[in-house]
Amino acid sequence: MTQVGVIGLGDMGSGLAKNLIADGFETRGLDLSEKRMTNFTAMGGIGVGSVAEIGAACQAVFVMVMTGAQAKQVILGDAGTPGLAGSMQPGGVILLTATIKAGEAREIGAGLADTQLDFIDTPVSGGFPGAQNGTLTMMASGSSALLEKARPVMEAVSGTIHHVGTDPGMGQTVKACLQSLIGSIFSATFEASALAAKAGVDAEAFHKVVSTSGAGCGVANSALENIIDGKFEGTGSHINTMYKDLTISLDLARDLGVPLFTAATAMQLFQAGRTKHPEGDNWVVTRVIEDIIGAELRR
Repeated sequence: MTQVGVIGLGDMGSGLAKNLIADGFETRGLDLSEKRMTNFTAMGGIGVGSVAEIGAACQAVFVMVMTGAQAKQVILGDAGTPGLAGSMQPGGVILLTATIKAGEAREIGAGLADTQLDFIDTPVSGGFPGAQNGTLTMMASGSSALLEKARPVMEAVSGTIHHVGTDPGMGQTVKACLQSLIGSIFSATFEASALAAKAGVDAEAFHKVVSTSGAGCGVANSALENIIDGKFEGTGSHINTMYKDLTISLDLARDLGVPLFTAATAMQLFQAGRTKHPEGDNWVVTRVIEDIIGAELRR
């Protein structure tokens, strides 16, 4: 595989493209944003004007869009546009790195069943830093032979590849479980920082304690660092993405009859942050609590 495509060049997709280019792959990209396309070509990518153009030229294509409807449109197409299913050559590999509902991934898999294309359901974790640094964790569902076939392009964008299943939808299922945990850790960190602020705790001291304690982890540490630095926008972790992911987690839990008390509370906190500060990143939820208590934790 030497020609690779990336559809969706936002905070995550731009990182995929950056690392594919750095690894020597001829990389084509597509995004609705002219600015993103300009940035992509500036880093050495080949901009194209349609999904069909990417499909016709590439042996592997990463799909990093926002919603399941967008993923289905890009991959399966409709009466007006062929999508990747109608434009890629036999033996091509579609890698769904976007986070969507497991049922939507299964629908895509079913739609590709009569094609000669391979499909890997492989959402990722690691956020903006992981995408930009090529250290993402991939939750890949597909046959062992297929993962081995796609390993060169997957290793170009990731630090760890977990083989979590063989069927479409299992990668998304694992991601939904993971996001219920990550969202809960985020929310607990937001609340703890507000409590420390109201109690008059020094911001840097609290950050050092958390980061070196049993509670310290990548999720909590990065959230707290952004909070005390007052970085609530432009960090590459827009609140809409985590909010969407939590709704997916809760939909899965509802379908399976599993109570998610903490994740449900986290989703409501993210809803409040998204409503109050629609342009903010994940950490902006803290500002909602800070407004209530009249205190903030800053360096």
